[in-house]
Amino acid sequence: MTEAPPLPDEGAGSPPERHRFPARLLEFFFFPLVIVAVAAGVFVLFGLITAEGKTPRDYVGLIRSGDSNRRWQAAFELSKVIGAGKDARGQDPRLVGDMASLFKDAAGDDPRVRRFLALALGRLGDAGAVPVLLEYVRGVRRGEGTDPETHLYAVWALGAIGDAAAVPDLVALAAHEDPGLRKTAVHALGVFPSPEATAALEDALADPVGDVRWNAAAALARRGRASAVPVLEQMLDRGELARSEGVTADQTEEILLQAIAGAALLPDARLEARLAALGDADPSLKVRAAARRCLEQSYHKQARHS
Repeated sequence: MTEAPPLPDEGAGSPPERHRFPARLLEFFFFPLVIVAVAAGVFVLFGLITAEGKTPRDYVGLIRSGDSNRRWQAAFELSKVIGAGKDARGQDPRLVGDMASLFKDAAGDDPRVRRFLALALGRLGDAGAVPVLLEYVRGVRRGEGTDPETHLYAVWALGAIGDAAAVPDLVALAAHEDPGLRKTAVHALGVFPSPEATAALEDALADPVGDVRWNAAAALARRGRASAVPVLEQMLDRGELARSEGVTADQTEEILLQAIAGAALLPDARLEARLAALGDADPSLKVRAAARRCLEQSYHKQARHS
């Protein structure tokens, strides 16, 4: 799991449908762990570029003119500055265009330049970046590109920006043969309320890869779709999660907590039975407490409506 960059404020050029969804939706649920690992590793290198007093425009200049090692560091620092919530777009209207141009021109560069530019563009949240990102992911769909991590960053950025023009490509990627791309595309589709996005999420409930299904169920629970219940029921089964390949103990707890959050949105006897079992005997205090709170909230809602 990773903390999603903040969604941009409502303003000119922001697609109105996107703002019907809570800002935390991009955190919900299993964002590809490769991006977490890369970001965590790079933070260890804090200080390679002296950040004091530098603006996004300064970092754009360094990406354009620096040597190979300095360019990716500058792209990383740019993503950090934008992620810190500074109004880079308002202060420099040309910034998104220049960043998109750098992303397009970085094809032969150190792949980290493009990764962090995609992260920065997603955090900037400007629809002006969508054409160049779509051009890139369409190349990925054709089998072009050699850096799978950059593929994930670009797909994530389209979800973070939330422009509806990305939906057809994200829907196509949700059926890609690469499970990492499917997972990221389903994660990104969670912010789009369109029928096409919802249909793709429904299809992803049957995906053979667990965390693709989990992302889809989490997003559909936010929509109040009862179709998510069977997958949520599986996610609330610690024993079943323990049999899932590659899922650590910490991840198991996070899956349970997120499934409980989804169950709170979908009152269902099957989910309540799972919640009762977790609340009584789960080894995690956090999970037990969350399950009990969810059941109490469900009880109070039913009492109010009876």
